[in-house]
Amino acid sequence: MRKMFCLAALCILCSGCAVFSKAQVVSKEESLLRVPLIGEEAPAFEADTTQGHIKFPDDYKGKWVIFFSHPSDFTPVCTTEFMTLAAMQDELKKLDTVLLGLSVDSISSHIAWLRTIRDKIEYRGMKNVDVKFPVIANPTMAVARRYGMVQPAASETTAVRGVFFIDPDGKVRAYLYYPLTNGRNMDELKRLLLALQCTQKSKLATPANWQPGDDVIIPPPNTMEGADARLQKQDEEYHCLDWFMCFRKCPVK
Repeated sequence: MRKMFCLAALCILCSGCAVFSKAQVVSKEESLLRVPLIGEEAPAFEADTTQGHIKFPDDYKGKWVIFFSHPSDFTPVCTTEFMTLAAMQDELKKLDTVLLGLSVDSISSHIAWLRTIRDKIEYRGMKNVDVKFPVIANPTMAVARRYGMVQPAASETTAVRGVFFIDPDGKVRAYLYYPLTNGRNMDELKRLLLALQCTQKSKLATPANWQPGDDVIIPPPNTMEGADARLQKQDEEYHCLDWFMCFRKCPVK
């Protein structure tokens, strides 16, 4: 009887260990797939790139960063994206913004692909496009996982088309994900960047379909007195549709 009791207790203990172990694995997987949220510090990492070794975000403090992933080198959709982004490099530099790319390919693969783009590919009037921004080699997928760029339901072996907007203080301000099959709208990425730069510095907000140069929204007052004053003090600087819905030009150039 004593042996049977000990055996039963051992089985229960082992079963509990198995459950605990499984919970640990799930927890680890969930942490690997967790997306850094808006307002959080961008996950730090070191990596080898086509422009040398980097420490992120330390090497980029003081600048806006568009950090994006692509599924694979030598693929048509990714090639169109890289050519379009590379053509925008100087434009983004004027906005105090740098690009940082990533895929699970090796440095050698990146170099070969970027050389092919420069020397052989012409697309929509773009040719001899020189991709000067760093492209991270991430064959272990460690960095991609830290940013939720590997999404197993889409692919377990490559990254989806993720985009993170990271501010000069190294904090995540926005992110987008596109599936493997659909290229990103680069004009939208620039529009969102400009909207973020405007609203972060001015504490204003942008309305639906906002475009650079359009009016932005003034935060509504939070008292009855403030609501009355807002409507009474309309001038050339701002105009209101009602007390809670007032507009002005973005003061950030």
